[in-house]
Amino acid sequence: MESVPTVDVPASTPAPPPIVTDDLQSSNASSSPADAAARLIHAVEQRQQHLLDKTVPHVLYRWIACLCVVLIYFIRVYLVEGFYIITYAIGIYLLNLIIAFLSPQEDPEASLSGGTLPTRRSDEYRPFVRRLPEFKFWLSIIRAFVIGFMMTFFEVFDVPVFWPILLFYWVMLFILTMRKQIQHMIKYRYVPFSFGKQKYGKKPAPAESSE
Repeated sequence: MESVPTVDVPASTPAPPPIVTDDLQSSNASSSPADAAARLIHAVEQRQQHLLDKTVPHVLYRWIACLCVVLIYFIRVYLVEGFYIITYAIGIYLLNLIIAFLSPQEDPEASLSGGTLPTRRSDEYRPFVRRLPEFKFWLSIIRAFVIGFMMTFFEVFDVPVFWPILLFYWVMLFILTMRKQIQHMIKYRYVPFSFGKQKYGKKPAPAESSE
C-alpha cells in the first residue's frame, strides 16, 4: 500500500495581548485617587450646604449659636492670656463686615441714576437690599471666630503685644467708621432695616342715610 503523505499544518499562534502605553497606565493610576478625593470633597460640600440651608429660617437660633461661639473664643483667650493680635485681626474683620451689612447693595454715590433707594414720600416702597446679606454676615462671623479659636492652639500666632493699645485703637476706629456710615445714611436718607411694606387702611364705606 502506498503511504499517504502528511501535510504539516502550522499551529495557530495566540493573539498578542493589547499594548498598554506608559501614559495610559500612569493616567489610570493617578486619576483613580484624584477622582475619589474629588467625589469625597463634593459630597462633603453638598452635605455642608444642605445643613446650612436648613438653618436659614431659624434666625434667632443661629445668632444664639453665634453668641456661644464668640463666648467660647473669648473664654479661651482669657484663660491662655494671649493671642491678642488674633483678636484684633478678628475685630478689624468684623468692622468691615458691619459696614458691608449696613451699606446698600448699590451705592448712591456711584450710581448715575441716583440709586434704588426711595428719597421722597411719594416714591414706591422698595425694601433695603444689603451689600452683605444677613445669612452671609452670620456665617462670616462664625467662620472668623472658629478659625481664630483654632489658631490659639499654635504658639507661633501668640505675638506679644500690649493689648490696651490695640483695644483703644480698635474703639477709635469703630467710632470713626460708624460716624462716617451714619453721615452717609443721613445724607441719602435711608435706614438699613426693612420693616415690611407699608399697608394702607381701607377707606370706610360711606354710611347710607336712612330716610
